[in-house]
Amino acid sequence: MSDLEVIEFRPERDQYAWTFGGAAPVATVRPPAVLEVFTEDAFFGRVRSETDLVSQVCEFPFVNPQTGPFYIEGAEPGDTVAVHFVSITPARDWGASTTIPLFGSLTGTHLTALLNEPLPELVWLWHFDQAAQTCRFTPRHGDFTVDMPMNPMHGTVGVAPASLEVRSALVPDAFGGNMDTPEMRAGTTCYLGVNVEGALLSLGDGHARQGEGETCGVAVETAMNTVLIVDLIKGTPCPWPRLETDDYIMTAGSARPLEDAFRIAQTDLIQWLAGHYGMDVMDAYQLVSQGVEAPLANVVDVNYTSIAKMPKRYLPSAPVMDGTHARLRESARAKS
Repeated sequence: MSDLEVIEFRPERDQYAWTFGGAAPVATVRPPAVLEVFTEDAFFGRVRSETDLVSQVCEFPFVNPQTGPFYIEGAEPGDTVAVHFVSITPARDWGASTTIPLFGSLTGTHLTALLNEPLPELVWLWHFDQAAQTCRFTPRHGDFTVDMPMNPMHGTVGVAPASLEVRSALVPDAFGGNMDTPEMRAGTTCYLGVNVEGALLSLGDGHARQGEGETCGVAVETAMNTVLIVDLIKGTPCPWPRLETDDYIMTAGSARPLEDAFRIAQTDLIQWLAGHYGMDVMDAYQLVSQGVEAPLANVVDVNYTSIAKMPKRYLPSAPVMDGTHARLRESARAKS
């Protein structure tokens, strides 16, 4: 790890990206390399008290700022960028969550048109105990409080889309983006297929914790100090985002309706097993059907995201993605 280049980047206020695609790179990375970055919260740091309503203090569409994009030297379409999260640490001792009118999975939205009035717009501040690694829920009405474990993660990581597309940082799709999966935590390697020269990697949307599905549409949002290792797998395509930990391989599908997001993730996992291990597709279908876990990532974004998660203990021992996760994991251990 000590022989890898380390790039530190803390954006100025005018250096954040608000889209995937269409933004000029802020730095060039020669992989493998270490990135040490700061990411602002999804509200651009503007929700700091219970009176800071998103509808009043945030300027749409300038929400969910991304740190990047980073130009990955040598990356070409048909390659895969590997992003290994070494550490994700809240940069503040508090985070904010909200309800937002016409946003969330249990309210009418512009796509789910109802005659009901929007739900109330409220802000909850969550206070962190860094030593105990907990964050405290404090209600707006009543006196019940509870400490929940922190699970720092990035809701958003992605590359530029294909076909000259420019997509909002609120969107998850085949390029990654705003997937909002709690699986995107320290110790995870995320694989993203390259669509344009240099890949143009960005990340943001730090969450101190988030339940599966991100039901109200907003996690415990906070700024993050994040260390990641970026590498490049030449000549290996990745049609949808794939994730790997020490114990699982995973795929992420994003679409509407939710059934299609589920189908994308499950199909990509089956095709990954069949292609990599030489399994018959129908055998892989049966194996996945009986062994897969299927946590929801988000049911609130422009596209919904479903995860297909397969325990490695049920798979052949041969590593996937050229053993990149194990190699980067070892580099991360050396750094710590």
